Amino acid sequence: MKEAAGGPGEFADEHVFVTGAAGGIGAALVQALLAEGARVTAIDADAAGLAALTGGEALRTETVDVSQSQAVKAAVAASEVAFGPIDRLVCVAGVLQMGRIADLTDAQWARAFAINTDGVFHACREVAAGMIGRRHGAIVNVSSNAATTPRLAMGAYAASKAAVTALSNCLALELAEYGIRCNVVSPGSTDTEMQRAMWRQGSSREAVIEGNPAQYRLGIPLRKIARPDEVVQAILFLLSERASHITLHDLRVDGGATLDQ
Repeated sequence: MKEAAGGPGEFADEHVFVTGAAGGIGAALVQALLAEGARVTAIDADAAGLAALTGGEALRTETVDVSQSQAVKAAVAASEVAFGPIDRLVCVAGVLQMGRIADLTDAQWARAFAINTDGVFHACREVAAGMIGRRHGAIVNVSSNAATTPRLAMGAYAASKAAVTALSNCLALELAEYGIRCNVVSPGSTDTEMQRAMWRQGSSREAVIEGNPAQYRLGIPLRKIARPDEVVQAILFLLSERASHITLHDLRVDGGATLDQ
């Protein structure tokens, strides 16, 4: 076992499987893991985004729609042929679905759950099965602070992320007897394309920081939007041996935005 301390090579020779790796938090995570010596399998539905990642022989990319269980199963199997057993899993893949619940279509609701929730289930199920046999591994699933804080016009997104958090906690209980940890990182507003899409629909960086009483939304006490690398640091911690006695934990990275929780 590695010494419980951060630093260069923290994930040396480990195989880390990352979903939602083509942009934002996922892409930043891939680069951070490579810098720490990991072999990384990066999957995403965005082929162009994956192609922009750099990592040489330590990086393997594959275009995969996480909502498709057989595609995820095949990707996991292929990754283990190439890089060996998966030591760590991080599920980042997600989509934003805005709209008041009374206005959402069946297709919008289903897509939010297919990617945000089913995608996590598909990856966790496939990877956890191998981890159980080896009695080794760690999983971090990226949820959202919206999972436990009501937001106007975000019912589908919030509900799908709440399901991710509940799924992760149940999985953590099931895996504990095998020495495998499963934790959640719940970001708040983060400077990614998903966040910028919300700003294009009428919000803004300043409005998010200040809060909006008319929408029952608190501001951000730290007075800033998170950078992807700030969320990545939380993921790396929970993934690492520095968090060897932490499981069933939901770590919020939101600058204090959910201070009421």
